Amino acid sequence: MKDKAILFDGKRSCVVLVLLGLLSGCASTGDPRDPLEPFNRKMQTFNDTMDEYLMKPVARGYQWVTPEFVDQGVSNFFSNLRDISVTVNDLLQFKVKQGGQDAARLLVNTTVGVGGLVDVASRIGLEKHEEDFGQTLAVWGVPHGPYLVLPFLGPSSPRDAAGSVADGFLNPISYTAPAARFALYGVKTVDFRADNLAATEVLDEAALDRYAFIRNAYFQRREYLINDGEIPLDEDFEEFEKELEELDGLE
Repeated sequence: MKDKAILFDGKRSCVVLVLLGLLSGCASTGDPRDPLEPFNRKMQTFNDTMDEYLMKPVARGYQWVTPEFVDQGVSNFFSNLRDISVTVNDLLQFKVKQGGQDAARLLVNTTVGVGGLVDVASRIGLEKHEEDFGQTLAVWGVPHGPYLVLPFLGPSSPRDAAGSVADGFLNPISYTAPAARFALYGVKTVDFRADNLAATEVLDEAALDRYAFIRNAYFQRREYLINDGEIPLDEDFEEFEKELEELDGLE
């Protein structure tokens, strides 16, 4: 799910290390995937407060002053940079054909698309994919671990947090001067938040338990991405299908 503001990829490792010292003593109150629920709920409250009083107003202002074609160009630029990590993770997951397509996409958009400002690749049939090192770790058999809400970054897990750190090293912005890095990641965060204003407003109105909704949506989306859209059926559903087939055979 996209309900999280990514501030600075280069600082994610520091966030994870700090959290390791804060999580001791947290007890489970419900979902077995979420043994740190008390801590996570407090962290989401913190993130929601920051979003309500800082990110939303800034994102709305950005959306108001930025022409649509400029907004789209900014989004395309950061999406093109992300295709570097996507291509590398394709290869790490042994998706050679997809890796070639994503490398071609990166080349076309960087050259013909004027540094990625224009998404020429999509217009000529080069589909955009979503791959990250968290998915790569999952393909390699690393378990996701407990649900974890990171300060400023939002829904995650130990596996995905580690993956985000690795992906940060593949982002060229991480190697720019500190001032430029701060500015670029700031624009990226505001642009991302502005693009998702409508989605979060619907979420706020529809979800009875916003925390549980976001948690479930996070796991569902990660499962969807890891399995390339082919969600495996759980054992209970497969057993239910078998029973239905046996009933049909008796008719």
